[in-house]
Formats: sequence, structure tokens, C-alpha cells
Amino acid sequence: MQLIYWLLFAVLVVGDQSLKYYVTNNIATMSVHDFIPGILSITHITNTGAAWSMLEGKMLFFYLVTIIAVVVLVYLFVKADKKDYLYRFSLIFLLAGTVGNAIDRFTRHFVVDMFNLDFINFPIFNLADTYITIGVVLIIGSLIIQLAGEKNNK
Repeated sequence: MQLIYWLLFAVLVVGDQSLKYYVTNNIATMSVHDFIPGILSITHITNTGAAWSMLEGKMLFFYLVTIIAVVVLVYLFVKADKKDYLYRFSLIFLLAGTVGNAIDRFTRHFVVDMFNLDFINFPIFNLADTYITIGVVLIIGSLIIQLAGEKNNK
């Protein structure tokens, strides 16, 4: 069962990097392509910061935070209860998103973003960011299930 987590991790990271490679090589920077009109467009940008370009250009900070995050996530995964599947999957999604963006930061010195939600003012994001969001949602679900279980055991 342990292998399934690491296979998922590999598939997620390869998916993220493959999409970024495709966008980088086939879509001009700052060009916009409708994907689902009025909902989602593909807009190739490079980002040296975080969401909404916060901390733009603070690469040393991002390098340090990324290294710490990867170490903490791997530690939490290794120490997690083997039967807590949802929590472990959440950590894999968080780790894949962190590593996907880390590969960009360490090799390109910026992150490739491409998804633009046309119906709301929201930062342009990438697949790795989506993995992080999924990981957060799963971890919240895991905590809710855990708390409900503890409440039922009282």
C-alpha cells in the first residue's frame, strides 16, 4: 500500500512538470487562450513570488521555506498512522504541489503559472497550486473525520 502513495506523488509531479513544459514551449508569455469561455483561460505567466505576486523576487526566502516544507511533509507522512489513508493522501498532494513548484524555483528561478479564472479576480495558478489546495481540503476532511471519531468514542 505504501507504494501507491509514492506512485501518486510521481504521477502528480510529472503531470505538473509536463503541463508547465507544454505551456512554456507552446504558449507565448502573457498570451491568453480561452479554454472554457468566461470561466477558464490559459495565460502563460512567470511568477517570482507567491499568490498575487506577494514577496516577489524573494527567492532565498522561497528556497528556505520550500526545503523546510518538504522535510516537514515527508516527516509527517512517515510518522502518520498507516491506517489514516485520507491524511496520508493529503500529505502526498501537499508534497507533490510543493515539489512541483520547487522544481520551477530551483531550475528556472520562477514558477510557471497558467490557469486564469475569468469569472473572478484570482491569481493565475498552476497544477501544483491545485494539488496544494486539494491537500488542504483533504487534511481538513481528515481532521473532521478524526474529531467526529473521537466524539463518538466518548
